[in-house]
Amino acid sequence: MLRVSQLSCSRGNKPLFVDVSFALQAGQALHLEGDNGVGKTSLLRIICGLSPADAGEVCWKDKTIQHNAAAFRSSLFYLGHGLSLKEELSALENLMSDAAVSGRTLSEPQAMVALARMGLRGREHLPLRVMSQGQKRRTALARLLASQAPLWVLDEPFVALDVKAVDGLRGLLAEHVAHGGMVLFTSHQPVALTRANGTSVDVQTYRLRGVA
Repeated sequence: MLRVSQLSCSRGNKPLFVDVSFALQAGQALHLEGDNGVGKTSLLRIICGLSPADAGEVCWKDKTIQHNAAAFRSSLFYLGHGLSLKEELSALENLMSDAAVSGRTLSEPQAMVALARMGLRGREHLPLRVMSQGQKRRTALARLLASQAPLWVLDEPFVALDVKAVDGLRGLLAEHVAHGGMVLFTSHQPVALTRANGTSVDVQTYRLRGVA
């Protein structure tokens, strides 16, 4: 379980949010809403242990992420605005390289299937530098299919995707939740998660409010 307790954050002398608390259990998805500038990205980075909070704590399996760092990192897949892709490598090479760095086992056929599912069939060997922003994001999201992490934290994952890719990603997130995974994501619009067989999964909503 992921538990967020009374988190507060400021940037410079400006408070962004205070006393943010929620929990996420296995088999649940949580949609983090909020106006631009309210601190959604800052909150996700704090939850992932990438930025410090002014106050509060983040716990994974009843231990703070600072005291459970190795287990938390191995359980987390985080995708922020920066896609962490190498422009000189192909989509396939990026997936294989990411798996190797992360210590995950990923065969080339598995990587090809992941890229095809994200709509990149026939583009697997193209260098990232010639791809559109949407295709680059699809490449980054294909890593979800190779991830064994139970907790997915995604910052605006639907940005720059066409309708078909959005539907595919919604299905992928729904499948992860239906199999006991957890998804925490931001989006500027309501998102329904529906599996390929037509069944939907519940999505909780947390509205992040800034400090007036």
